[in-house]
Amino acid sequence: MRISTTIFLTDETISPVRIARELEQRGFAGLYLPEHTHIPVERSTSYPAGGELPREYGRTLDPFVALGQAAAVTERLALGTGITLVAQHDPIDLAKRIATLDHLSGGRFTLGVGFGWNREEAADHGVEWSTRRELCRERMALMRALWAAEPTAYEGAFGVSVRASHAYPKPAGGAPRTLLGGAAGPKLFAQIAESADGWMPIGGRGLGETVPVLREVWEKAGRGPRPPQVVPYAVLPNPGKLAHYEELGCEEVVLQLPPADETEVLRVLDDYAKYL
Repeated sequence: MRISTTIFLTDETISPVRIARELEQRGFAGLYLPEHTHIPVERSTSYPAGGELPREYGRTLDPFVALGQAAAVTERLALGTGITLVAQHDPIDLAKRIATLDHLSGGRFTLGVGFGWNREEAADHGVEWSTRRELCRERMALMRALWAAEPTAYEGAFGVSVRASHAYPKPAGGAPRTLLGGAAGPKLFAQIAESADGWMPIGGRGLGETVPVLREVWEKAGRGPRPPQVVPYAVLPNPGKLAHYEELGCEEVVLQLPPADETEVLRVLDDYAKYL
């Protein structure tokens, strides 16, 4: 099982270049970065984990710029987002950034996709909260049209459209691996089975019950023979937990690093090294 990591990189933490080099040298499989463009001060949305919203949420680096730096100083380290708030992006622009990063990194990019939790942040991007899932679905479809081998048009129901176009570079494998984040449920699993490569469950709790359900939905959608990839995300590890994921068939797990300075992050990496 591959051991990857995630961290809130900010203007106050270890740098993308430093963490990427350390991860590759130590034998970790990958680096995933979260995304928040901004956090409105006045908001009614509660932090999902409860309590005050941690400081790092309002200070995150742009994940694509940071991952570009990480790609430039590594050769094998997998790179990913955990997650990209696709509904908050212009999909034509986002398709170009993703394709460029995947092309320049030699196909090392994984697109983690999510729907978000902060209504105020989404509203500032013009996103209608009740339709954000369908908007995300259509913007993903538009990006796949731009990544297609031949010029392909796309027109959705939410004003999402693009003419058949020349759009290069293409992602290294035609399209990046795509993992959908979110809580287990029929809507999420149906969307994964429709167009994603797998699921990125935060924390990894309850997978013994939910993974078989996802696999059943996947099979009924005719997506076999390879099962959906399940990548537990932002995990605080222990040996029993990782063994459980491996028994479930998980081929990768993403461990949470603290949003801290270089000294603290490297100390935690030293501790996590026993799981490699």
